[in-house]
Amino acid sequence: MIEIVLASSNSHKVEEINSIANKHGINFIKVQEGFDPVENGTTFFENSFVKARTASKLMGRYALADDAGLCVDALGGRPGIYSARYANSQSEKISKLLNELKDVSDENRGAMFVCSMVLTDPAGNILHHTMGVCDGKIAFAPYGDGGFGYDPIFMVDGLGITMAQLSLEEKNSLSHRAKALLPMLEWIKDNL
Repeated sequence: MIEIVLASSNSHKVEEINSIANKHGINFIKVQEGFDPVENGTTFFENSFVKARTASKLMGRYALADDAGLCVDALGGRPGIYSARYANSQSEKISKLLNELKDVSDENRGAMFVCSMVLTDPAGNILHHTMGVCDGKIAFAPYGDGGFGYDPIFMVDGLGITMAQLSLEEKNSLSHRAKALLPMLEWIKDNL
């Protein structure tokens, strides 16, 4: 099995990615303590590169990083790259977003989850990059208890339910992270 560092301290993300990757003969391990990159990029790609490069140099191994966020049309794309820092806790992030959209009608609540992934070599050089997008809209209240982050308020296009109401298997077939990860896994299998 190919083993690669996942440049994330989010155990949910490690679990979610490995539930897909392990079927492809690839296992991601959590980055060691002390991983604290400065995400000062202006795009999802720049931030994913900063994280991957930092993890590669810290551990001297291949590293994969993603930077993902929620882009809401009515908010001009916000919270975007600041999704993780939009408020102090996840419940506060959801409350803040719903409050900002309280006067926005259903047809104007379009949104998309975006995920950029970058794979770096042990020296921190970019080997491959992928991008995944999942379209939807923001619900008026949270629904479901699966997933993490903004999943309880993100209604997936064409399904009529939130990302948090999907099973892990369903989420892993259509999420922004899955859409970035699957082509990355194929590249890794063919090139590492």
